[in-house]
Amino acid sequence: MAAVKRVREEMGLKNLMVMVPFCRTPEEGEKVLEVMAEGGLRRGEGGLEVHVMAEIPSNVLEAEAFAELFDGFSIGSNDLTQLALGLDRDSERVAHLFDERRETVKALCAFLIEKAHARGKTVSICGQAPSDYPEFAAFLVERGIDSLSLNPDALLRTVREVAEVERRLGIG
Repeated sequence: MAAVKRVREEMGLKNLMVMVPFCRTPEEGEKVLEVMAEGGLRRGEGGLEVHVMAEIPSNVLEAEAFAELFDGFSIGSNDLTQLALGLDRDSERVAHLFDERRETVKALCAFLIEKAHARGKTVSICGQAPSDYPEFAAFLVERGIDSLSLNPDALLRTVREVAEVERRLGIG
């Protein structure tokens, strides 16, 4: 917390936001916000935004409750895929089953985007999937995701795919 306060207050970089990882329940989210406030970081104060990673199925299925606490969501596609499919992508036995393009994972992403937007919250994604699979990035854009995180080597290819989707949808 001291580093965040220093960057925001002493360095004047008020656009720095906090991203809370692996927050399992809304109650845990409340506790995180309480601890931050005790340390002098209050959500909304001085424009401070606090987002939550959506990397656990509970983040998605309880999106409305998490949306009451946080300013936005960032899909952690690697962890969400592992936990939704019940596998370890680093295990030789089941790694071949790891795929963010599975209908289960796509349904969770679509559900989150819908529920978050209904509450006026943004949704981004930080994970390997949009970089590896342009069709997954296109799927997320079709569903209305607010921003994508990409690896540099995938940027041009994915931007072209996204531009085509936006052109087709009339939103570009």
